[in-house]
Amino acid sequence: MRIGQQFEESAGERATGWEFAWLDGRDVGSEPSWSYPALARTLLRRACSALDLDTGSGELLAELAPLPPHTVAVESWTRNIPVARDRLAPLAVEVLTELPGGEDEFDVVLSRHGRLPATDIVRLLRRDGTVLTQQVGSDDLAELNVALGAPPAHRQPWNADVAVSALTAAGLEVIDVREERPPMTFHDVGAVVRQLRDLPWQIRDFSPRHYQQALDRLDTYIRLHGGFTVTAHRFLVEAVRP
Repeated sequence: MRIGQQFEESAGERATGWEFAWLDGRDVGSEPSWSYPALARTLLRRACSALDLDTGSGELLAELAPLPPHTVAVESWTRNIPVARDRLAPLAVEVLTELPGGEDEFDVVLSRHGRLPATDIVRLLRRDGTVLTQQVGSDDLAELNVALGAPPAHRQPWNADVAVSALTAAGLEVIDVREERPPMTFHDVGAVVRQLRDLPWQIRDFSPRHYQQALDRLDTYIRLHGGFTVTAHRFLVEAVRP
């Protein structure tokens, strides 16, 4: 296998939460023009309570400190839960494994690349409360699936229009919508392998062995052209509970 060494390098521990430092410099791009952290900080500064959905290992929420006095994070992936609790405990953030069961509890609900349960968000938000979400759309990295001969990652479209419809139907008033498809370039095939292994929903049957021939072809392409560029898909929605 010509690229076996790169596969071995990519076979270490899976990423925790949204930490992908291993890929620094090996894939470039995918960030939209807006800054989700900056928008979230603005909301948190004037909030008394906040909920972070699918917090991962809590790395982004911790970066947004100082946080409102009553801040709760939700994370259901077993691997992430203890990491998130250790990281967020000094900030007095409780980490739950399920959505809170109450009503009218939070001034702000955040969801970056996580779930967007519209009905529950309405239940949990206080009047005039705000939900801010950045989502990965269904067209994300679609060229990677095509290049490897894999089926599409999503059967149903997930984009700004779909999200806005769901939030509006639940009773929220959408005040900001943005959607972009920034380029992303992989500079070696090992980074492709690591990306697909750490984000298993992109190609659900992925393994280096199963896709060996396609990865060999992609490796040749990257060596000849200096990289393989695909299209990321990001959208942002901000809505309030009237």
